[in-house]
Amino acid sequence: MEYTVNKLSKLAGISARTLRYYDEIGILKPARINSSGYRIYGHSEVTLLQQILFYKELGMPLDNIKDIVIDPTFDESNALIEHHHKLLEKRKQLDLLILNIEKTIASVKGEIKMTDKEKFEGFKEKLMKDNEEKYGKEIRENYGVETIEISNKMFQNMTKEQFDKFTLLGDEINSTLLEAFKTGDPSSELSQRVAKIHKDWLSYTWPNYTKEAHASLAQMYVDDERFTAYYDKEQPGLAVFLRDAILIFTGK
Repeated sequence: MEYTVNKLSKLAGISARTLRYYDEIGILKPARINSSGYRIYGHSEVTLLQQILFYKELGMPLDNIKDIVIDPTFDESNALIEHHHKLLEKRKQLDLLILNIEKTIASVKGEIKMTDKEKFEGFKEKLMKDNEEKYGKEIRENYGVETIEISNKMFQNMTKEQFDKFTLLGDEINSTLLEAFKTGDPSSELSQRVAKIHKDWLSYTWPNYTKEAHASLAQMYVDDERFTAYYDKEQPGLAVFLRDAILIFTGK
């Protein structure tokens, strides 16, 4: 069966403008243009659109999706298996959050008592999943599978007080780093305070702290554009400044 832009947009639940945009950027071209100038889509294009929407549902940027689907080695069967796996993980995460809400409602009504740890089930799972998707491969290559698994377990087993402190330290790193940056000196007292806070923050998830590992992580903040983008979103140069402060702090 063939579809015009309007028919395919209604079938897929997206706007006709989105389909035209996909054509413009080359991620989904129509099968042909008919004599009246209308874009016409066939079975292959419908299937590809489904794949694109699967990736979007999983939160993948459109540029990355394009790189995947236009790759000559793209395998539809493997992609569907991957989609299925990731969607099951997403469902598991939603189930945890739904269960958390149900328990919380029962707790408010006085029907059950929730431990502080139970109140954060689901939220920590999501943070771990997000980090795994973004940085899992790199951190395992740098620090080893066993170390990262132990780190994840430490994060999962945090008490409410530990999780609160962990979160506050993360916020303090960002706010203090911005102030330290204004000094222009990564060796200043304020800059070295940032490095110390960063070390304390790591201690909540690192089974064994070493200066070498700390310095290596700081260098990754500069070498990996995703880490750099995270720190530089407030002020360009923050990632490099933090790296330099940590290298001074660790003597590396």
